[in-house]
Amino acid sequence: KVVWAMDFQFDSTVDGKAIKIASMIDEHTRLSVLNIVERSITAQRLTEELGKAFALWGGPPQVLRMDNGPEFISYVLQQFCRDRIGIAYIPPGTPWNNGHIESFNNRLRKECLNRNYWTSLLEARVVIEDFKDDHNNRHRHSSLGYLTPAEYAAQCTHTHQPVDCEID
Repeated sequence: KVVWAMDFQFDSTVDGKAIKIASMIDEHTRLSVLNIVERSITAQRLTEELGKAFALWGGPPQVLRMDNGPEFISYVLQQFCRDRIGIAYIPPGTPWNNGHIESFNNRLRKECLNRNYWTSLLEARVVIEDFKDDHNNRHRHSSLGYLTPAEYAAQCTHTHQPVDCEID
């Protein structure tokens, strides 16, 4: 659990009301480790769900990678991460610097959001949760030796040592 990447996407129900989707993946195992589907997501709600995800997945990562959205730069999230989790903000307008979550969100959009017309928030929650479960337990990734993220994570024995980096 070195870097977990996080981002938001938007969709809507057939009545035109917004749906906001928070996703987060472990960049190494490709596990989807967060699923929030709401009309709106405050920074407080985000930190509550992050705490639950950390407990569920064996503790926090060393770093959270994200863009500069209002929830991500909020004082609430800064305080939540202070002294225990690093934050890596990508430069504005450079989604390629957060490629793992962008790739995941692209699949979520093409394979789930674009194929459904939500009649309710509950329906969206159930179907998106099923998609993320499928991603973790049935979708094989070439980058993981054609294992699912869950299979790869279960057999992963890597230990990560901090490395000093210098930029000339």
